[in-house]
Amino acid sequence: MRNLNYIKGILFSISSLLLISIEPIIANSRPSEIDAYLYAMMTVIYEAIIFFPLFLIERHKIKATIMTNPPKSEENYLLLNGWKKHKNFLIYLGINFAVAQVLFFVAFKLAGAINASLASQTSIIFGLLFGFLINHEKISITQILFSIILLFGLTLAVTQGSFDLLEFNVGVFIMIITTFLWMLAHSLARPILGKNELSSIQIVFIRNILNSIVLFSTYFIFYPIENIFLIFNPINQVFFILMGIAYSFDLYCWYKALSFIDVSTATILVSPTPILIAVFATIILGEIFTVFHLIGAIIIIISIIVIVQKKSR
Repeated sequence: MRNLNYIKGILFSISSLLLISIEPIIANSRPSEIDAYLYAMMTVIYEAIIFFPLFLIERHKIKATIMTNPPKSEENYLLLNGWKKHKNFLIYLGINFAVAQVLFFVAFKLAGAINASLASQTSIIFGLLFGFLINHEKISITQILFSIILLFGLTLAVTQGSFDLLEFNVGVFIMIITTFLWMLAHSLARPILGKNELSSIQIVFIRNILNSIVLFSTYFIFYPIENIFLIFNPINQVFFILMGIAYSFDLYCWYKALSFIDVSTATILVSPTPILIAVFATIILGEIFTVFHLIGAIIIIISIIVIVQKKSR
């Protein structure tokens, strides 16, 4: 049974890897009339729609457990209604991820799929930083060293070996800001998940509902009301749905993987994401994958593996 669960974890991790790798390709293939704000708004709307049945199924299972397992009813009741206790935090998540979702698409458009995907790997550095500052997790000298090496690999790739920081595309900086927002929110959510007061599915569904409200209510402040017609364009709808499906099933596969294997193993399995994105971007988008990109990606992947293995130990 243990071996079967391990295989399931591997398969879900690989599925997540593939889905992560096609997201920037879908994003940068969209029609030019779809701005990042609109794309983010429609993506989170479809994510909420896709996660809604999962949310209902989970709540039904929790209610059934409360009825059939009275000794654990208090714990399950807390999980069922924990969102009421953390309303302010969920509102923060709604705003945080709404901003991050827009920046995510802006970064890929400005930096290109290859450079932006490499920059997104800085999430592991912010994970260490916020884990230390917020959750009081230990950081080793080795992790600090390889975080610096990771940044070296990123700089090598993005500047094409010149190490001129002025060569950094603004999209790279925007992606780094995006990973900052991601990991800040994840680090704040970790204690709540640990106390079993909210589940991953609840957080994803509720945050996407709130993301949708935030983005829809503010979109027309920045864009003309005529843009509403872009939503009903059949071709645009295809790209909205594709991204919503890719994003949703990526999250689903990731959380399923974590239910079967430890986070360090899953993280290592998805670490080749930048190279896979580079292959797809070269073939489909016509981006140029240079030797500096390759060397930088290898340095980043090795750094991630060392950091997560050290964290696991």
